[in-house]
Amino acid sequence: MLQPPTTLNCKGKLLDLTTPIVMGILNITPDSFYDGGRYDHSDTILRQVEKMLSEGAEILDIGGMSSRPGAKLIDVETERSRVLPVIELILKHFPETIISVDTVRSKVAADSVKMGARMVNDISAGSIDDSMFSTVAALDCPYILMHMQGTPQSMQEKPHYEDIILEITDFFIRKIGELRALGLKDLIIDPGFGFGKEIHHNFRLLKYLDAFQILDCLILAGLSRKSFIYKTLNTSAKNALNGTIATQIIALQQGAKILRVHDVKEAKETIKIWQAVENE
Repeated sequence: MLQPPTTLNCKGKLLDLTTPIVMGILNITPDSFYDGGRYDHSDTILRQVEKMLSEGAEILDIGGMSSRPGAKLIDVETERSRVLPVIELILKHFPETIISVDTVRSKVAADSVKMGARMVNDISAGSIDDSMFSTVAALDCPYILMHMQGTPQSMQEKPHYEDIILEITDFFIRKIGELRALGLKDLIIDPGFGFGKEIHHNFRLLKYLDAFQILDCLILAGLSRKSFIYKTLNTSAKNALNGTIATQIIALQQGAKILRVHDVKEAKETIKIWQAVENE
């Protein structure tokens, strides 16, 4: 089996992923499923950024549009007006921060990188904006390629797979081929837990996550407080931290190198315990 890379070149800043790392989530949205509306002022944003960085987040993922089930696309200017001032604010106070922009729009991606972001996280894998692949290739920054069946508006309307692992692998092979042909070097794949998947689909993905290592890309696992966890536990997103940690341990065992999380301290501790076992 091919060995995935262990470094990411983030516009000149090298990230070492020999040990898995944490990406902290910062949603600048009024309607995200867990933290929507929490970070709508500069002081609350900076407090949360300081908290996540002090707890050990290596990357901050900034999103200006909700991707919860049923969410609608907002216009580009609204998204830009949410995201760009926050990137500027963060880098003014924490200039060494590696920022990822969570967007499906090539213009938002390009403007964010120009503002100082160093990575693009696209839940649509280029399917919403035809210019996304050529844009990120020209930007020469790491790109997170996520699988989603449908769109945020439609993805949970009876998603169906004959063989979810095979179908997502084929999806990634096609998309990775397109991006490599454009010259993009640093690619991260995200199987898209909760995006166009029934509860049992998500658990199957988690069980066989290591199958995607054949693609020779870093694997990101976005499991934090997802509905398949809290519905299985008959609880809520607010009370899904224990379930999240359990799934993160499994993801690490299956080769995940980046955990995308709301709870940085707990994720860092999860990695530390996992690593202690691995080192024995």
